[in-house]
Amino acid sequence: MTRPVTPGLSVVAGSTDIPLSDETIPALLARTVAANPGAPAVVFREHGVRWSWAEFSDQVDRLASGLLRRGIQPGDRVGIWAPNRPEWLVTQFATARIGAILVNINPAYRRAELEYALNKAGVRMLITAARFKASDYLATLQALAPELAEAEPGALRSARLPRLQWVIRMGGEATPGMLNYDALLAEPDTVRLDAVTATLSALDAINIQFTSGTTGNPKGATLTHHNVVNNGRFVAIAMRLGDSDVLCIPVPLYHCFGMVLSVLACVSVGACMVFPGEAFDPLATMQAASEERCTALHGVPTMFIAQLDHPEFSRFDFSALRTGIMAGAPCPIEVMKRVVADMHMSEVTIAYGMTETSPVSFQSATDDPLDKRVATVGRVQPHLECKVVDALGEVVPTGATGELCTRGYSVMQGYWEDDERTREAIRDGWMHTGDLATIDDEGYCNIVGRVKDMLIRGGENIYPREIEEFLFRHPKVQAVQVFGVPDQKYGEEVCAWIVLKPGQSATEEEIRKFCRDQIAHYKIPRYIRFVSEMPMTVTGKVQKFVMRDTMIHDLGL
Repeated sequence: MTRPVTPGLSVVAGSTDIPLSDETIPALLARTVAANPGAPAVVFREHGVRWSWAEFSDQVDRLASGLLRRGIQPGDRVGIWAPNRPEWLVTQFATARIGAILVNINPAYRRAELEYALNKAGVRMLITAARFKASDYLATLQALAPELAEAEPGALRSARLPRLQWVIRMGGEATPGMLNYDALLAEPDTVRLDAVTATLSALDAINIQFTSGTTGNPKGATLTHHNVVNNGRFVAIAMRLGDSDVLCIPVPLYHCFGMVLSVLACVSVGACMVFPGEAFDPLATMQAASEERCTALHGVPTMFIAQLDHPEFSRFDFSALRTGIMAGAPCPIEVMKRVVADMHMSEVTIAYGMTETSPVSFQSATDDPLDKRVATVGRVQPHLECKVVDALGEVVPTGATGELCTRGYSVMQGYWEDDERTREAIRDGWMHTGDLATIDDEGYCNIVGRVKDMLIRGGENIYPREIEEFLFRHPKVQAVQVFGVPDQKYGEEVCAWIVLKPGQSATEEEIRKFCRDQIAHYKIPRYIRFVSEMPMTVTGKVQKFVMRDTMIHDLGL
């Protein structure tokens, strides 16, 4: 239960009844495998993969041994750039087995974003899909590193990607300069693996997740075994997940939602993981939930809406469903009611957090009243403290609005090789979330806005400054401001106001074309307006709220 720290003030602390774990990720997996080796662990429906816990563990050890044989050492960064595939899941645990740091690359990233992430994290080996949807990953890599054409696998020397040595590609085709994924899967050397694993500490960095920055380039939130193992455990407990449960996972693995809330939660209790497809598809998700008799389902609100509104919804049997998580964006009350009534998810929970806090800091309970599960993001997770502060850093009274701050085991080590932005975010151990929130007398938290001007489109956090800095590269652009406007489907959509340089003209399509293949599709502005000047205050500050109100009026939103 939540412990109020000071009555009347917006400070809460989670229960400490269940001790924190000091297990590493490989120790967590080993315990679950030992408890029930033959039980179903992993289902990738699109790939025809069904593994027991013992079979999954064997795949992990095969890849981990292959990484060691190619010279990957504890602390080396190994990137993964792929949609939800068996290779992604195996790589998550194989890197952890040997203490390599997994670097999650968003499957929607294009050339400029990929180049930045690989170089910022110093990625030594990249494991990549050949392509995904409209993205040709191999062609993008070959454009960034044309030296691949003449390089031996493992001996890449690239001018633009100087730290990258290995490119491991999925699939059976051969590509110059790259090694095939299956070539890594040799007979595991468990003696050597166990010796390496024994040297690892739960406090070692194990994962870098890029989160878009308000001041330009993405930041690499650096997480430890301790961060994510414990967060996965407590999320599972909040859902009342156990070894007889089957979780349907349509959310992406590259994101904390898939990697921690879904995967590590399942591994912590031995629940089976079911992946409906490489990317979210409402029909595939409903088929998986129904045919696999899933007892739990994860998703952002737009995913649940897409299923509920699907013309074939009524033909699926959701009677096995019980619990799950809805997170990533506020949930409309009518959607929550339909999920409970029509999808049989009477114990569905709401979770709130951020990548920098591993990610969940608040979650509703399965038996919380429905109004609390809709109007709030629940109460503070175990072993965490949260407070709401004003502009001076003083704690505000309960019910008052201020910035939400989190302290405890879940706070990241910092942003990878970015001490300045780490110091801005973490002060005296408190992670400043940038979110505006209230905490009531019972300890329930409500997120009411954002200190920063971040917008959330379909569960994806988008920071306008990153898009603005990219659009500034366009030779015709003199000034640009990006902000969010309401959207029924995605919650918010990206809008850009652009001032062109004197004598220049441009079209909306020209701007969007400039963005394509360079930034992720969801960051490309849906609405573009060319203006002669930006609304400003007398002190010269841009008034984004004026732009937003203008667009809402003009578009009839």
